[in-house]
Amino acid sequence: MSKLLAGLCQMPVAADKDKNLEEAGAFVSRCVKAGARLIVLPEMFCCPYQSDAFPVYAEKAGGKVWSFLSETARRHKICLVGGSMPELDDAGHVYNTCFIFDEDGAQIGRHRKMHLFDIDIEGGQRFMESETLSAGNTMTVIDTAWGKIGILICFDMRFPELGRLMALEGASAVIIPAAFNMTTGPAHWELTLRARAVDNQVYVLACAPARDEKGSYVSFGNSLVVSPWGNVLGRLDAASDILLQELDTDHVAAIRSQLPLLSARRSDIYSVGLKKV
Repeated sequence: MSKLLAGLCQMPVAADKDKNLEEAGAFVSRCVKAGARLIVLPEMFCCPYQSDAFPVYAEKAGGKVWSFLSETARRHKICLVGGSMPELDDAGHVYNTCFIFDEDGAQIGRHRKMHLFDIDIEGGQRFMESETLSAGNTMTVIDTAWGKIGILICFDMRFPELGRLMALEGASAVIIPAAFNMTTGPAHWELTLRARAVDNQVYVLACAPARDEKGSYVSFGNSLVVSPWGNVLGRLDAASDILLQELDTDHVAAIRSQLPLLSARRSDIYSVGLKKV
């Protein structure tokens, strides 16, 4: 399969988990009606984006949120990238986790956010995920009917090593459920997403929650799709909406052939470091 229509769901997020699931279902249905077969939800789509809320809303795999995502994928016969949710493991750790499901509702991937969002910007945002979350340790590249896709969650995208490893593993797209804020969003959102796309010659799809100016955490919104050439193919603003974009693996192959960045890498140098003169 060379071409695939993807849909990003920039949905509002409330304090009521059931309401969030209902909203997510409605947004997915809109994408399905438009013909999308790969659909993406935003980071922490089922709960407020607050450190102290994560343990309260946390569930184990197989719980209400996981089951909702699995059933939604099965019912619509889609590949569903389930944004992220607070996942509770058997040892009591809570992770910021993205579950991915295939057309039969089977889980085909799980990405636990590897880089926790701990920032304290003078005059701007302070947020400490590590106060309640644990970090994942595994890179996530998934085989789909369309091709391989890599999964990052928000702050993960700031670390170029991960995107490069995904491209070397054969990923043609990197999908990023995210929730940049009003400090980092205007400064770094588009810049970083386009950089990851150009560096690795992949499609980049970043899906954020809609902006709620009255919320405890104000999302920048601006869900975005970038081409392997670095062009912004589609973008939302702050409001609730869906974003649809066709992806084409033949285009990825053409870009990599015309500008062979991956094959021109000097891994013989990178692995040992530059010699001092």
